[in-house]
Amino acid sequence: MDALALSLLACPACGGRLDGALRCRACGTAYRRTDGITDLRLPGDARTERVREFYAAAPFPGYPARDSIEWLRTRAERSPFARLLDAAIPYDARILEMGCGTGQMSLYLARGERIVIAADLCRPSLALGRAAATRLGIGQVEFVETDVHHPGLREGAFDIVYCSGMLHHTPNPYAAFVRVARLVRPGGLIVIGLYNRYARLPHRLRRVAAFLTGGRWVRADRVLASRRAQPERYRAWLNDQYHHPEEHSHTLAQLRRWFAANDIAYIRAVPGALLDQTDGAGLTDAEEDGWWLEDILAQIGWIGRIGWEGGLFATVGRAKRSACMTGEDDRIASPEHA
Repeated sequence: MDALALSLLACPACGGRLDGALRCRACGTAYRRTDGITDLRLPGDARTERVREFYAAAPFPGYPARDSIEWLRTRAERSPFARLLDAAIPYDARILEMGCGTGQMSLYLARGERIVIAADLCRPSLALGRAAATRLGIGQVEFVETDVHHPGLREGAFDIVYCSGMLHHTPNPYAAFVRVARLVRPGGLIVIGLYNRYARLPHRLRRVAAFLTGGRWVRADRVLASRRAQPERYRAWLNDQYHHPEEHSHTLAQLRRWFAANDIAYIRAVPGALLDQTDGAGLTDAEEDGWWLEDILAQIGWIGRIGWEGGLFATVGRAKRSACMTGEDDRIASPEHA
């Protein structure tokens, strides 16, 4: 393993540094790396293990039969958000994607002199990502099997922490967010993607229709329709969106509170949260202070923009100082942040 990548990892049990043999220098616990994947996962609770088993049976998202660097980049850059994220990251940044799934975003971001840690709970998903990295000749991504509640990652070590589509599948999303927030360095960016409570409504209606009709109305899902000729990717989206054992949705006001409680300066939301805002802003271009009513109206407007693909929105913040110094352990279970 590259020495720089190794320096970004840590013992999930005590947070100590690891030596070249993946033994913790503080507590002596030994870990291993097999098939190019570093195993730094501790056993989770029953709900976490259920989610891990769910993705082990249906890794998400999948890869097509014939992929390439061009396919990977073309697919990613169909999303304006992916282009904004890539443009906001320095050429030599240390990047963490927590909850990377099969690692497509990690592979896309791995260019220049960047070092990317692609971390996930599910080894079969990581195995698909690792195989793709080998196949496509992408060398600066390190795949790590670990749990967000006990991450085998060094606190305050990352310039960019990207965590999208994962926290809302944890038993306690706020507690998981606190752990993720500790990993970004002072001054670094944190990007969180979650299901929005308003924009998720069309999908919830599709789920009800699918349930009441025995699955016949699932075809109303535009993403499923686009994957009809790709059975594995079709099945992965179907399972992730319609059969997931753990799911939550969130509001922009919630994320603002989470950021404030963890000493992270809120920058913006994607899509934007201002009613008169036009597209074209960069990922780190700050929005004006939001008004609660404008926030709600903007999120209702997101239904037409992101509702068709599940209602996933992103929030961007900058760490004021290392979150591990703010002493928020006593707030993890606070109802105010639930």
